[in-house]
Amino acid sequence: MNGTIQYTIRPYDTLWMLAQIFNTTVESIMQLNPGLDPRSLQVGRVITIRPGFQYYSSYPQDNDMMDDMMDDEFGSMLPDLMDYFHMLWSQHVMWTRMVMLGIIFDLPELEFATARLLRNASDFANVLRIFYGSDVAQEFENLFRNHITIAAEFIQAAKAGDNSQVEEVWQRWVDNGNQIAEFLARINPNWSVEDWNAMLMEHLELLADNVMLMLEQNYQASVEGFDEIFTQAMEMADMMAEGIAMQFPER
Repeated sequence: MNGTIQYTIRPYDTLWMLAQIFNTTVESIMQLNPGLDPRSLQVGRVITIRPGFQYYSSYPQDNDMMDDMMDDEFGSMLPDLMDYFHMLWSQHVMWTRMVMLGIIFDLPELEFATARLLRNASDFANVLRIFYGSDVAQEFENLFRNHITIAAEFIQAAKAGDNSQVEEVWQRWVDNGNQIAEFLARINPNWSVEDWNAMLMEHLELLADNVMLMLEQNYQASVEGFDEIFTQAMEMADMMAEGIAMQFPER
């Protein structure tokens, strides 16, 4: 089907979660898959999804889509880059929320959600590898993986009510954000340390506030706060895509 992808159901998948990840609706997924029981998804079953953005799965360095992108000029490469970074940042904040919920409520899918969130760092690195090479991609993957693991530590400390640990982990989280900002500014002249510091600091503050709202059982405010997290993540996606497209106008 035009504009659709095939997705293999994994343990602990839900239609609501898939709808959030692929920017679609539960109703759309069910319409595309007659007979699908949302209360009893079969692991391994292949279903059809029509994403609300152009979707690309994780790909190796010689992926055809990226080869075609390299032949495009700035105007035609930018939409593809924006689509892909929108997807990656969408997945980042969605799986971060799933891990947050897993830690706070001791959910059985925590192990799987954590593994999927950590894969997000590799997915970002796969994109950067195309433009900057393996060493740069690996450095970013390490920094972003630390961002993810420190986030989990922050949630655990907040849940335990250990204020001194919360402060210590928060400082490491901020320091890691500064390192990411410095790294990005170093590899791309269109990205400044100041801009990325501001973006990443806002990202951390929104995430931390959302953790506290959830722990306070202020669920409505937490859901509303997630909308802010998502919107701000899309701004980071745009900044990444625009910076790369400007740096490589003839690729």
